Amino acid sequence: MNGFHESSVWWLLLLLAVPMAWIAVARPRSRATIGFPSVAPLRAAGATLVSRTWWLPLLLRMAALATLAVCIARPIKANEQTRVYVEGVAIEIVVDKSSSMLAMDFQKDGERADRLTALKEVAGRFILGGAGLDGRPSDLIGLISFARYADSVCPLTLDHDYLVQVLDTVAVASNRGEDGTAIGEAVALAAERLRDATERGGDLPKPKSKVIILLTDGENNAGDIAPTTAAEICKTYGITLYAVGMGTIGEAPYPMQMPFGGTRLVPVPVHIDEKLLKDMATLTGGQYFRATDSRSLESIYETINRLEKTTTEQRRYLQFRDLAVEGSDIAGVQFPPLLLIAFLLIAAELLLAQTRWRMLP
Repeated sequence: MNGFHESSVWWLLLLLAVPMAWIAVARPRSRATIGFPSVAPLRAAGATLVSRTWWLPLLLRMAALATLAVCIARPIKANEQTRVYVEGVAIEIVVDKSSSMLAMDFQKDGERADRLTALKEVAGRFILGGAGLDGRPSDLIGLISFARYADSVCPLTLDHDYLVQVLDTVAVASNRGEDGTAIGEAVALAAERLRDATERGGDLPKPKSKVIILLTDGENNAGDIAPTTAAEICKTYGITLYAVGMGTIGEAPYPMQMPFGGTRLVPVPVHIDEKLLKDMATLTGGQYFRATDSRSLESIYETINRLEKTTTEQRRYLQFRDLAVEGSDIAGVQFPPLLLIAFLLIAAELLLAQTRWRMLP
């Protein structure tokens, strides 16, 4: 946006004096004359470039005066900018990778998919946004996976592209010795990571709230920390727990290895300790959800989005550039400050008036 300061724009009225000054100075009777007995020899000599452009120094002077008048009016270039202050949420996503997460009771792109694959697809959209989900661009998000043991696979970060890449690498525990469901240990580890990042300082921004999203399809059957103890830890640290029970109710199709190769889906009973998950969530001020398919899982993330909103504050400000003393870029051409142009015009007028274009009094 270009214009003039409101308090000084009226100085542009000085531009009206420029043509009046031209008329006053350039009219013949205002100039000194010298009497000659005859001008015939001068006419015979012919007109030179200097004699034909006698008005050039005067033109430079008028241009300098006009430029000075514009400078006094303070021309400006104002860029309106928006500064956004963000108060985000710190979120730990805790993902169950026990073997039961291979049950094929979800869908992805219209095809049957296992629970872990569907979880990663919807969680990725929860983080980055897309297909109905807004994403969480201003939030610190970390990732913990667990089966018999809990692992922090990605610290709290604002680099969400990297986080989703790590999430895609999470795989179901294939070793029988690693299989299990250590819900208490996983939640306790998530709470400790949130406390470390938000209460011990560092370069990370301080969030307005701390949240754990627990996604599991089973019962706690491993680990040394009881789930209720982990929930108490969350309550102590001011962390809200949202628990999501993954899977259909009753039975779920599970891929079984056939003796002579290949797999087939076999219905197996589903056991989710919903009472435990509800109690854990309620103790921390959170909620329990049951995801029986991909759409219900997406709806759960939408609900959490609404419950845990990121606070943003916008402040608009104008950044002015005084074109009288600062250069400007117009149509890709860099122009010097107007005051410099005025001084150059005055210098050129003085130079011409004292050399080839000098006029006798």
